[in-house]
Amino acid sequence: MWKSHPKALPFLFLSEMWERFGYYLMIGIFTLYLKDVEAGFAMTEKEASDLYGTFIALVFLTPFIGGLIADRYFGYKKSIIIGGLMMGAGYMMMGIHDKTMLYIAMTLVIVGNGFFKPNISTLLGNFYDDEEYKEKKDEGYNIFYMGINVGAFICNFFGAALQILLGWQYAFMAAGVGMFVGVIVFILGTKYYGNKTEKKGVQPGDMPFYKIVLYILVPSIIFGIIGWLLKGVQSELNPDSYIFGSDSTDAFIFACIPVVYFYASLYFKAKTEDKRPIGALLAIFSVVILFWAVFKLNGSALNTWADRYTDREITGTTEKVFNGLKFSQEVAYQKDSVSLYDASFRLQKVNGEVQKEYNYPVYFRNVKPEKLPAEGSKVSLWATNLSQSINPGWVIILTPLIVAFFTFLRSRKKEPSTPTKIAFGLLISALSVLVMVAAVEIGNNGSEKVSVWWLVANYGIITIGELFLSPMGLSIVSKLSPKNITSLMMGGWFLATSIGNKLSGVLASMWDQYDNKANFFWINFGLLLFATVLMFALVKNLNKVMKEKGIN
Repeated sequence: MWKSHPKALPFLFLSEMWERFGYYLMIGIFTLYLKDVEAGFAMTEKEASDLYGTFIALVFLTPFIGGLIADRYFGYKKSIIIGGLMMGAGYMMMGIHDKTMLYIAMTLVIVGNGFFKPNISTLLGNFYDDEEYKEKKDEGYNIFYMGINVGAFICNFFGAALQILLGWQYAFMAAGVGMFVGVIVFILGTKYYGNKTEKKGVQPGDMPFYKIVLYILVPSIIFGIIGWLLKGVQSELNPDSYIFGSDSTDAFIFACIPVVYFYASLYFKAKTEDKRPIGALLAIFSVVILFWAVFKLNGSALNTWADRYTDREITGTTEKVFNGLKFSQEVAYQKDSVSLYDASFRLQKVNGEVQKEYNYPVYFRNVKPEKLPAEGSKVSLWATNLSQSINPGWVIILTPLIVAFFTFLRSRKKEPSTPTKIAFGLLISALSVLVMVAAVEIGNNGSEKVSVWWLVANYGIITIGELFLSPMGLSIVSKLSPKNITSLMMGGWFLATSIGNKLSGVLASMWDQYDNKANFFWINFGLLLFATVLMFALVKNLNKVMKEKGIN
């Protein structure tokens, strides 16, 4: 597999695998940790989802700046090492039970990811720019992305075992260790990198860095502060006078205003021949926002679904294996002092203090009466964060099948264009949400737990949508962008992903507002259906633009 590829590929593959191991381990337990009443921060669903959305939004915002700094000033090797070390330190600090330390840790991860994520992918691309390897570029990226998903798949098993055995802090430490291993592997491959890690410097036609700061960053910070300080109308449902649901959401939405204005101005100020490609990319960015808004619910609302509404009890051989490997936890069916939740699993607080009651553990609240264990007996429950391995597991299984499917269509000269693939990816993703609507109905709106196979099916379908859409993203940006603003349009892709991630947090923070959970998923279905209709409406025009550029 490796022989016909650059010698740097195995090192970049393993570095990215370990980096993703750390990141997805952390993401898999992040909201569970925030909501843990005993060992976490006892946050409500709204509080945890809001912080989660802001966090993952900023994680995808910084690669725009990190990529530019590496390109022009630091070079790729230095940027990747600095970023990796910052992320590793951030993961290590996350388990320290102090809110200030949590925010410092999150900041390190946000900034570190900005230096690491865009630059290791760019470095890989540099090797395939050589004539010797050009034809192997797609295959090289497929191998590289397989590393991402292998890391994302295995990490949750380590996270589960360490959290059950030793607690949250050790699970976060494992994420840090994984990141540091990735940095070490990257350094070990130095002799194979040659001059590919060197900075490119400012190229003719590039927008000066100070202009990017003045036109995008500074206005965004100012507008963000205004959004944080401005207050809406106070009401019984909105006692804190938020405009869009929380201070962080208000700040983020206001901060996006100058960014949207800047990218719109690129279109209106562009030369006639550049207007159509830029317009096409801006249209793709808009639908991508809605895709990521729903897709990124995996770490918030779908994690809650796995925790509260999924039958996680295991028996027989599975129980023995999972208990032996510490992938499951024993819970006793007996009354004790437990945190108070209402019928819709909303944590009850008074003046910030969690209320208590004398009752059975909350897991048993919606177990069918005939399935309840005997008084005082114990049942084994698989760890909630293991559900986060379903999506990368599907990616590993489905990627070769999707690649083979499109190869078959290409051989028949029937392969759809990239915009058509994106449109069908959105449609398939929308259909995945209907699986969750059905799961709510089967479980009588959460009054009875449902099988984990509903989650497996949901993730399986949306993964097909992801594989139709996500890999096309940066590729189509690089192909369609006018050369003098390619890096800015690459930044636009990351910004669209960032906005989608924040919108995901906003959606998840509304979970508790829906008494009928099917309505929550209908909203998500509506958003993806709207994006699908919009994309299909644009397909003809987008195909024309791409044909003019000589690409499919």
